[in-house]
Amino acid sequence: MGRVTFPRVAARLITVAAALLSTLAVPGPSAAAATCPDVDVVFGRGTGEPPGVGRVGQAFIDALQSQIPSRTVASYAVDYPASYDFLAAQDGAIDAARHVRAMAQQCPNTRIVLGGYSQGAAVVDMLMGIPPVGDKLNALSNKFGSVGMAAPLSTDLAANVAAVAVFGNPATKFSNPATSAPSPYGARAIDLCKNGDPICSRGHNPFAHDGYETSDLMPQAAGFVAGLV
Repeated sequence: MGRVTFPRVAARLITVAAALLSTLAVPGPSAAAATCPDVDVVFGRGTGEPPGVGRVGQAFIDALQSQIPSRTVASYAVDYPASYDFLAAQDGAIDAARHVRAMAQQCPNTRIVLGGYSQGAAVVDMLMGIPPVGDKLNALSNKFGSVGMAAPLSTDLAANVAAVAVFGNPATKFSNPATSAPSPYGARAIDLCKNGDPICSRGHNPFAHDGYETSDLMPQAAGFVAGLV
């Protein structure tokens, strides 16, 4: 067996070190881009629902994915209490705006969809720059509690928001539906209210505020959004 010289040992060590470094290399921009979803649904759950996107949000996300099966659909659950302290709804708008900003910077080609149910819809209203419940309801704050306000999304983020879908939106009852939002959001929005729902209409059936997840409004919303993303 031949003698191993120092130069040969050094060369082998350099080769091994290079191989190890290559496995630890930081992914480049193309690798990072591969983790970005085609669509990101930012959804605010309704009052009293546990943390997450809620039952309406999950039904909407599933319905949207079925409409665009060849594309990746991710979701982000707006982080806020969703409690009867409606002032905290502004926390949801602030959190959602922070997420939209991060997605726009990290995944500029991802199509963002804003969505919400009940109080979560009020969160989305704030992001679009419209009063979440209107002055009339705020005047009844002794009965319902005041609703917080947060700044709308920055104008430089508008192009990243492809569509808006809200359900049981309190502002709709007071003639401030999502479709009335300032440009460009109003034209990209669908605002759905079940017949008799007293939260989003002049109806008097409290049970109508439930069951959005199984209603025919769900595929309607998903079809509308699928056409925009």
